[in-house]
Amino acid sequence: LLAQGNPPTFVFWEDGIMSGYRRPTSSALDCVLSSFQMTNETVNIWTHFLPTWYFVWRLLALAGGPGFRAEPYHWPLLVFLLPACLYPFASCCAHTFSSMSPRARHICYFLDYGALSLYSLGCAFPYAAYSMPASWLHSPLHRLFVPTAVLNSFLCTGLSCYSRFPELENPGFSKALRTAAFAYPFLFDNLPLFYRLWLCWGRAGCGPEALSSSHSHHLLCALLAGLLFTARLPERLAPGCFDYIGHSHQLFHICAILGTHFQLEAVLVDMRSRRAWLATQEPPLGLEGMVTMLGLVVAGNLLIIITFTASLLRAPGTCPLLQGGQPEGGPQAKQQ
Repeated sequence: LLAQGNPPTFVFWEDGIMSGYRRPTSSALDCVLSSFQMTNETVNIWTHFLPTWYFVWRLLALAGGPGFRAEPYHWPLLVFLLPACLYPFASCCAHTFSSMSPRARHICYFLDYGALSLYSLGCAFPYAAYSMPASWLHSPLHRLFVPTAVLNSFLCTGLSCYSRFPELENPGFSKALRTAAFAYPFLFDNLPLFYRLWLCWGRAGCGPEALSSSHSHHLLCALLAGLLFTARLPERLAPGCFDYIGHSHQLFHICAILGTHFQLEAVLVDMRSRRAWLATQEPPLGLEGMVTMLGLVVAGNLLIIITFTASLLRAPGTCPLLQGGQPEGGPQAKQQ
């Protein structure tokens, strides 16, 4: 199942990863079997496949609690957990089946990006329900927080999918565009936390505005994930030494999953500790509104993905995006 002889084409090549590539024309069965072999994707696959079931377990455990689902106050948390289960599973599938062909690789990651953008919307529901600063409640920002997150989700999917097209001709621009596509929704979603952090900076007691340690751990993991995604460390410093274990994308996966875990714990802390205070406030969005928003984003993101996929399918086989060819001067050329 591993590529033999020639190095992978440019489309499949990753900076600093010198070996462990699968054949770029693998069948679906080959791709599944490769997850049980040691390739440079194996750890990527399992670091998101196993956490998928952890979050499914957390969702079922919370939803199955006495009276939990019947309480409207808990619905934003349950809606958040749906994309929290979906995005690692979509990522696992993308890494598993991305070696079937150049077209399949791009389409797999289109779907991966769509799931991540859906997760960015999922984060907005509990933040709007449980984490808003007191001075923001029922303000225009509070009322527009989730609708803006819907637009951010569309923007995230569109930019990240588009970023794959200039990847060969202008990899720096492609990377910057993809990073911005995911960084912007994250920064927007966490505005309530940043403001609460600013309010409580250097103060002994902040009442309901205080952030828990889980909030801090979540933000730290997100920062580490972003740095790993952009810096491509450690394989950038020692090409070939971290091909199978320890390269940046594997560490990025681990930080992302830990960040989601701490985010869930932080949301639970806010939901429980601020309940008496929030009970006096009108909820920002009911179940019908949340389901409508989520359905709108699923449909919109699928339309965006279908549009990019159609463009990809219409491209001739000689298109550099699909052929790539070898990096000039061999695999080491792309390192420079």
